Amino acid sequence: MKMMATHDKPIILASQSPRRSVLLREAGIAFEAVPPKYDEPDPAGWKSSPHNYADSISDAKARSVADDYPDRIILGADTVVALGSEIIGKPADRDDARTILRKLFGSTHQVITGVTIYQSATQRCITRHAVTTATMRAMSNEELDAYLAGGEWKNKAGAYGIQDSGDTFVTIVEGGFSNVVGLPVALVLDMLAEFGIRPNRAGERD
Repeated sequence: MKMMATHDKPIILASQSPRRSVLLREAGIAFEAVPPKYDEPDPAGWKSSPHNYADSISDAKARSVADDYPDRIILGADTVVALGSEIIGKPADRDDARTILRKLFGSTHQVITGVTIYQSATQRCITRHAVTTATMRAMSNEELDAYLAGGEWKNKAGAYGIQDSGDTFVTIVEGGFSNVVGLPVALVLDMLAEFGIRPNRAGERD
């Protein structure tokens, strides 16, 4: 079944995340994944809110590939963890992951994903974000060492992936599961619909 869209070309997903690709594919959206040409700034130096950070980075990622695909609709996304006003991004290394996880132990925090849909040819752009509240229990030293050894912390905001073994120590209190994985599917589908793009088939929604 052909995708209903403003044109017959797949959208561009400005992301290298395999998790986002899986979620978008399962939602029935035809796309091509392209690495964004953008280096994310250190969230520690960000002066505005975590929501603003996620929104701004998603917009920058989408626009970073726009010159190469001027007629295509581009999807950019960025996920961060917010502990109060502190923005927690991806860990730099294993020691950083340990520090982040210890900070999150016993906390109720927010997982925020900014989403931008952009088309250079028309200069149309919409940016929104989804928020999921989650609680992380404390892990024993043995559990923490085993988790870090498994490498699931790599390239994940907050140093955990709930779709992996993270669901054994993280509970979603309010909001969508797919947002914690890295792409709020319900929000994305609603935003793409505003550009005339709908799934090839019924996809799972938050």
